[in-house]
Amino acid sequence: MHLIIAEKHDAAKRIAHILADEKPRSQRVAGIEAFQFDDKVVLGLSGHIVGVDYPPEYNSWQKVDCKELIRAEIVVRPIQEKIVSALRTLGKQADKITIATDYDREGELIGVEALKIVQEVNPRLSADRVRYSAIVKDEILKAFKDSGKVDFDLAASGEARQVIDLVWGAALTRYISLTSGRLGKEFLSVGRVQSPTLALIVDREREIQSFVPKPYWEIFVDLEKELRVQHANGRIWEKAEVDGIISRLGSVGIIKSIETKPRVDKPPAPFDTTSFISAASGIGFSAANAMRIAEWLYTNGFISYPRTDNTVYPPSIDLVALTRLFLKGAFSEEAKRLLKGKMQPTRGKRSTTDHPPIYPTAPVEKSELKEDQWKIYELVVRRYFATLADPCVWDATSLKVDVGPEPFRANGARLVEAGWRYYYPYSKAEEHILPELKEGERLAVLGQSVEAKETQPPARYGQGKLIKLMDDLGLGTKSTRHDIISKLYARAYVQGNPMRPTNTAYAVVDTLQKYAPTITKPEMTQTLEKDMTQISERNIKEDEVVEKSRVMLTSVFDELTSNHDGIGESLKDGLRTDKIVGTCQKCKSDLIIRRGHRGSRFIGCSGYPECRFTLPLPRFGTLIVTDKRCETHDMFHVRIINKGKRPWDLGCPHCNFLEWQAKKAKGPAEEKPEDNAKAGIEAKAKGDGLQAIAGIGPKTIEKLTQAGINNREDLLRAGVKVLAEKTGISPKKITAWRRAARAES
Repeated sequence: MHLIIAEKHDAAKRIAHILADEKPRSQRVAGIEAFQFDDKVVLGLSGHIVGVDYPPEYNSWQKVDCKELIRAEIVVRPIQEKIVSALRTLGKQADKITIATDYDREGELIGVEALKIVQEVNPRLSADRVRYSAIVKDEILKAFKDSGKVDFDLAASGEARQVIDLVWGAALTRYISLTSGRLGKEFLSVGRVQSPTLALIVDREREIQSFVPKPYWEIFVDLEKELRVQHANGRIWEKAEVDGIISRLGSVGIIKSIETKPRVDKPPAPFDTTSFISAASGIGFSAANAMRIAEWLYTNGFISYPRTDNTVYPPSIDLVALTRLFLKGAFSEEAKRLLKGKMQPTRGKRSTTDHPPIYPTAPVEKSELKEDQWKIYELVVRRYFATLADPCVWDATSLKVDVGPEPFRANGARLVEAGWRYYYPYSKAEEHILPELKEGERLAVLGQSVEAKETQPPARYGQGKLIKLMDDLGLGTKSTRHDIISKLYARAYVQGNPMRPTNTAYAVVDTLQKYAPTITKPEMTQTLEKDMTQISERNIKEDEVVEKSRVMLTSVFDELTSNHDGIGESLKDGLRTDKIVGTCQKCKSDLIIRRGHRGSRFIGCSGYPECRFTLPLPRFGTLIVTDKRCETHDMFHVRIINKGKRPWDLGCPHCNFLEWQAKKAKGPAEEKPEDNAKAGIEAKAKGDGLQAIAGIGPKTIEKLTQAGINNREDLLRAGVKVLAEKTGISPKKITAWRRAARAES
């Protein structure tokens, strides 16, 4: 039996359908679907089926010295038990195995992981490797015809990355989290690539905050023929100069010169991963979402492999034949027009041999895709067309006008030939048509204006721009950069797009830059990235690179441990500000996010116990205090992030609570289930102090609320026996809670 291993289930299914003469038969092996035809079985994995980790004795953060993790044993353990079992079952029956996972460092490692599992039960198995860039019939058939050897060196470079990232991430994350006292779900994540990336965002925000705007003025004059001209000096930095110019202006403008030249906009280069993510960001997609959709389109045969550094089409792609595929369907007009031209493809700066640039591999109707899938697919198709199109040609006109003794100017642009812009509307360029004029012509001045402006700070990084900067600095790879950005959001280090660092990000980056700057600079990770590439090129061994990284991390820990007290103090001071939501209207103390018994969360006054003001918060999700402030309650708005879901803007916690109270007062008939989810019956009880009574947790609060107990006063008024019957809670517990409630009232 010939066993074929694909990286994912959908890829396995599509490959099986391409290779089989008839529809392959579906079968289940250890609960995993496989596809059989002739003597072949195609099995899809689920990405990595094993992972690197520490042995169980290193699991305790408090008991294990963080520095021990640098040289602790690394073990490989299954993370997809059923798939591993299916591989072993099929491996025993096979006499040949073909690795058909994605062709890159990660895909090679995933394939080798599967190969090793099969070889454990069948050491004599012969193995080969197929490589392809699109899951379409011609390419898959060619790949299986021209199969080669498994690249164990490429897999080793991927394995080195896994080990290095585990060691750096685990050791540093534990150290920083323990030192700051931020454990559990609120631990502080630190990583080899993540931390220097976060430092870029924080440093940019510092630039913005420290930016001092400089005033300047621009002078405009309106002339006959609807002509508006600007003073030739552009920005004028002194108000006295502005006043002088205005005083010298006459009532007539004289056309001194008109110069028209052709201007050519060259077509864009083909998409590599970085430029694709940047373009997708421009139409509203996050980096992670753009890659997720692109991978789905690739797996289903609609576009080529989306993880590539290549910006040059290889000769093997028949661009004319590919374009002809689009003569029917949504892009028929564009395809017809393109085929009439020269179709000379553009070339980017990078050419690699592993994968071509991202391009469409097959036409598909809009009705067959979801809206987001179609938007990404259309982006790829239109970029492909643009790279084969003619340049865009403009007539650019430069106009010089004298108004009195003062020189003015205007620029116009008229589109002569749309060229590639016809196919690619995402890059906008507008015409500005000047009126018909002649040199020496005199036009009456109809009005004048002075616009006072200020210089602007540098812009924050959007996801697309940050991906490009990471690429330039060698931070991460085409396959990992979007995941790094997703982690920054998930860890509540950044918010919004363009990205703004939270106070937690400031606390971590400020501390690391002060006491262990190596972690926040790109040079360290650049070096390791180059070393890992050297492994795949057989210039250095995996063990040598891992050892080098351990030596580097040891020196980092020497910096950390020698400054332990300063780091702890710096982190705690910085993190405290991240929990401040506003000012208490009762006593003017800080309102801080706090944790109650059994993980409940609420906003409490730092003036406790003298001031007992509290507000409820939802139990789940990462809380982010934004910089948007409620004018009524002088409180910052709160955002809640739950993994895999859209962020929920709770808004002002006080306004939210009052809104919930108003809805509750209308009665159950008008109260929707989502209203309870938003503010929560449990949260209302917390707001009135039940959360502060020892032994009352979220589930108990729910039971009490259902029995009509919404606050301490309700608890004190209720009969013990009646309440016990309603809730199923023992009278002894209720009596104890009443005693505690009475003591705190």
